[in-house]
Amino acid sequence: MPAPSPHHVAVLVLEGAKPLDVGIPAQVFTTRASMPYEVRVCGAESGLVTGGDGLSYSVAHGLDALEWADIVFVPGYRFPDRDDPPQAVVDALVGAHDRGARLAAISTGAFALAATGLLDGKRATTHWHYTRALAARYPLVRVDENVLFVDEGSVLTSAGAASGIDLCLHILRGDLGVAASNHAARRLVAAPYRSGGQAQYVPRSVPEPLGERFAATREWALHRLGEALTLDTLARHAAVSPRTFSRRFAEDTGYTPMQWVMRARIDMARELLELSQRSIEQIAADVGLGTGTNLRLHFHRILGTTPSEYRRTFGRGE
Repeated sequence: MPAPSPHHVAVLVLEGAKPLDVGIPAQVFTTRASMPYEVRVCGAESGLVTGGDGLSYSVAHGLDALEWADIVFVPGYRFPDRDDPPQAVVDALVGAHDRGARLAAISTGAFALAATGLLDGKRATTHWHYTRALAARYPLVRVDENVLFVDEGSVLTSAGAASGIDLCLHILRGDLGVAASNHAARRLVAAPYRSGGQAQYVPRSVPEPLGERFAATREWALHRLGEALTLDTLARHAAVSPRTFSRRFAEDTGYTPMQWVMRARIDMARELLELSQRSIEQIAADVGLGTGTNLRLHFHRILGTTPSEYRRTFGRGE
């Protein structure tokens, strides 16, 4: 089978760019044999760009890279609420979008996307420290401060720097499937997947031992998806009441415990569909959904497609 054509990824470095925000998409989508992406780091002009936190960037490309790109990342930058990006940058972002490129902001890069008008009427997020400033400066944007990232199709935004990893893995899942996304997460030593609906920060203090216990329970459950997993079972493992477990689990993940279990089972099914030739019935049993009919029902409800169609799109099994 011929190698797929690479996706072209441009990382647009603006004045005051934050180093971690720049590095995340550049590293996640780094050009390598196992990843069908080609990355170019660019600025408003080629040459030296003064960054934030004492770093500067020598970029080889100017805004012409946005004409080449399928995905444009805008990393966060300092003082985003003071001035709009240069008009040439705004025009280049709009032009890239009009040509069909996806625009993805990390942290305060959302201000640059908002300046284009492409977020008007859409949900978006940014670093929690700047959500009010974003809403005040761009009142047509529906700012959501309680999520890690927002996917509006052709425009995507994420919260603080670490959530940029979640956004990048989300894009990988959509482009290449769960197995490739999980492989990238292992390479980055990052959590395989955190939902966009997870809160940026818990609104009240949660005792650290409880947080560790919940993480351990999620890990324990991931190794037992083929078994019967109930709310009582999970709460018992976490050594809290089912009511407490449900409330705190939803605060931590954005899902109820059983929603999380179902999505974990569907993710496991996706990976088996991608990497094996096991039948739909066998996969349904492997992931704890019992029958192929049950798998198809939940697969379509969550992903809007069928297991067979998903396998045709992403399957690489021998």
